[in-house]
Amino acid sequence: MSFKQLMEDASAKMKSSIILALDLEKDKPTRLLSHSIRLLEATHPYICALKLNRQTVLPLGLFQGAKRIVDKAHEYGLPVIMDAKINDIGNTNRAIAEYYFEAGFDAVIASPFVGWEEGLQPVFEVAHKRQKGVIVLVYMSHRGASEGYGQLVQNSKSRKLEHQYKIFAQKAAEWNADGAVVGATYPEKIREIHEILGDKVPIYSPGVGAQGGDVTAAVKAGARYLIVGRGIIQAESPADAARRLRDVAQKSR
Repeated sequence: MSFKQLMEDASAKMKSSIILALDLEKDKPTRLLSHSIRLLEATHPYICALKLNRQTVLPLGLFQGAKRIVDKAHEYGLPVIMDAKINDIGNTNRAIAEYYFEAGFDAVIASPFVGWEEGLQPVFEVAHKRQKGVIVLVYMSHRGASEGYGQLVQNSKSRKLEHQYKIFAQKAAEWNADGAVVGATYPEKIREIHEILGDKVPIYSPGVGAQGGDVTAAVKAGARYLIVGRGIIQAESPADAARRLRDVAQKSR
């Protein structure tokens, strides 16, 4: 089964488009692991997938603590995304992707800035051979995103001046990416990018809550999945927060 289908099935089964981001604050590895498992146990009925960032994986160890979280998520039928932001030469990128897939991750997030040839091509080859996914960064959720993703550049194919994020969206479609990351903090960008991608490449939107992104605005603009971290993990009741977000997203479609 492809990663796209895995996500669609999990979303339909859980009646949710919310992805829990376990982007936890710095702590001792034992506490990070126990906190992650508790959050997963509390919120799993209301989410459709899990995302881990390097700030959580680094102290836990890939094949030690991180794999335990991945295995627990799989027990609940939840796909797991590694937010690796892969961004190096092809040989290195291939090795990075292979390690994450061997640890059980179902998809990786990668940066299109490195290009295709001797860049992300090996990642896509490894991923699709293993029926895993590659999600491409198209426009990030933080305030400084415009400095890179929003700059006006010359399209190497058409020779026309275009915004970088539109070129990245075109590449996501051309490369048959399994998803595109577009910040929920920029619904107008989601709308523009959705016009390029259509239903071929689903949009994953981080930035809901703590960064100011709005669930309804992101969904109506074209976001398929919403990635939420602090809005859930720092809530008094993470389960209630996840449930509320799920319900708002469902009503917005």
